[in-house]
Amino acid sequence: MLTPAETPKNIAGLSGLQARLRGLYHGHSRAAVRFRIAIIVLDILLVAFFIAAPLMKETPGFLALDYFVAFLLALDLGARALAWRSVGDWIRRPIVWIDLFVLATLLAPLWFINLAFLRVLRLWTLFHSEFFWGTIARRFDDTPWEDAIRAGATLFTFVFVVTGFVYTIFNGRHEGIEGYVDALYFTVATLTTTGFGDIVLPGTLGKVISIVTMIAGITLFVRLAQALFRPNKVRFSCPTCGLARHDPDAVHCKACGTILRIPNEEKG
Repeated sequence: MLTPAETPKNIAGLSGLQARLRGLYHGHSRAAVRFRIAIIVLDILLVAFFIAAPLMKETPGFLALDYFVAFLLALDLGARALAWRSVGDWIRRPIVWIDLFVLATLLAPLWFINLAFLRVLRLWTLFHSEFFWGTIARRFDDTPWEDAIRAGATLFTFVFVVTGFVYTIFNGRHEGIEGYVDALYFTVATLTTTGFGDIVLPGTLGKVISIVTMIAGITLFVRLAQALFRPNKVRFSCPTCGLARHDPDAVHCKACGTILRIPNEEKG
């Protein structure tokens, strides 16, 4: 027996909404592409807000702006969940967990004040989502540019996550960190192993942060350099061993010797 909330009219309405959202989030019409571009622009604006938030948090109206951003993010996540083939499958994706955590820090800013710097992870989820690569960066999808942009986004995200952590822990408690810019300056100087020495974090925790920042920073820089300068490869999975990258003119798989049939994109 159907409850009032499960009447055929309501079920049909929900199905129609899901179909419309799937068309907008996953369709190929001009309206769908324009809609997804607008969502991506909104995502970039949200990331800019997250980066600037430490400088704005003492200004009047910041809390209202914070909740407005939370409303926009919740609306987008709810729509994406309905547009997915199954809400259960959608919520099991790790990239969604990060977005939900970001939403939690916005809905309860006073409870999560010490973790608010992790909101910038939204930048990482944006540039590692098929939603982005299937829309605004479609021409670069499955190309060396994709790897370079993903690596650059990861490095950029890491810089601001570490900056936020340093600012949250040491601002006002250590004479070298008197503001967000000081925390950013320390992060960049440490990550690049420049080490001017004018800001040195105190104690064991400070040394651990510096060590992790240097090691991770070098690793991310190397990853970005590899993505930018390594020889061009095409993505084509070998049907035998699964090797995903090959030379553009490869005839045989270097790993197993299987004959490859890599499509030639040149037009005659």
